[in-house]
Amino acid sequence: MTTFSKEVNQTNKTISMENCIVGVVDDHVLFAQSLQGLINSFDGFEVALMARNGNDLINKLSTVNKEPSIILLDINMPIMNGFETIAWLNENKPNIKVITLSMDDDEETIIKMLKAGSKGYLLKDIHPDTLHLALTEVLTKGHFYTDNVTTALLRGVSKKDEESLLENFSSRELEFMELACSDKTYKEIANEMCLSPKTIDNYRDTLFKKLEVKSRIGLVLYALKNKIVNN
Repeated sequence: MTTFSKEVNQTNKTISMENCIVGVVDDHVLFAQSLQGLINSFDGFEVALMARNGNDLINKLSTVNKEPSIILLDINMPIMNGFETIAWLNENKPNIKVITLSMDDDEETIIKMLKAGSKGYLLKDIHPDTLHLALTEVLTKGHFYTDNVTTALLRGVSKKDEESLLENFSSRELEFMELACSDKTYKEIANEMCLSPKTIDNYRDTLFKKLEVKSRIGLVLYALKNKIVNN
């Protein structure tokens, strides 16, 4: 089993009343306990709920005095796996933010979890500093995406083969959307489209509003889901 590369300080610390409550859902007990100790060493965070699978989580959520703001969720678990668990959380506890923490780096799995509503996708061999950053950014910004997630989302994007949604967008919007589903920066997209950066910003903001998304990742997910571009 892969574990964190940094020794966890096991010294007890006083938990602030303002700490963000975190839940850990993972069937590997030793890993989960190590993760709990690590997170409790972070200022501003406290693991107050531990569960071995989705069904166990549901049972424990019904008994807690304060629900977690963030849940770190494994995918491959018995009884009720990560996909089933996040679907239940979406339906019953939509205010709880989920970060996937898994050994699986398959791009289809990553995209599926992000489409399901996961606010981030982390591999279990990440550095503790990355975990701390992820928790902080999900709490403050609502999402966190590592390089491997972005790569998985953008790898292999090809020409669109569906015409059903094309009428909703101008040709320039479609061109921008396809270029956004690449590793090009907005400045590089502006150069390729022979437009000013300000015009590119306008295309971006218009599409964000039209598609009801708040980030470039959301735009990519929309394009992939609706086959405007294909993975």
